[in-house]
Amino acid sequence: MARIPLENQLCLQGILYVLYNDVSWQLLPLELGFGSGQTCWHRLGRWHEVGVFERLHQILLIELHSASELDWSRACVEALTSA
Repeated sequence: MARIPLENQLCLQGILYVLYNDVSWQLLPLELGFGSGQTCWHRLGRWHEVGVFERLHQILLIELHSASELDWSRACVEALTSA
């Protein structure tokens, strides 16, 4: 019997739970309904590989900037240069 994939929203909640509570992936409580720690960890890796979080960061910056909610005077820019 094939497993039904866990919804992305539940995986994200599991990832945030682990990061916020500073627990290991193995200690993610199944009773919360976020899937196993291993499932969330694998999904996090796949999302990272395809650039989900980079894109989310860009969208968040655009939204905050358009709402005048960013203080650019406190920004720090790091530039990579090729020699």
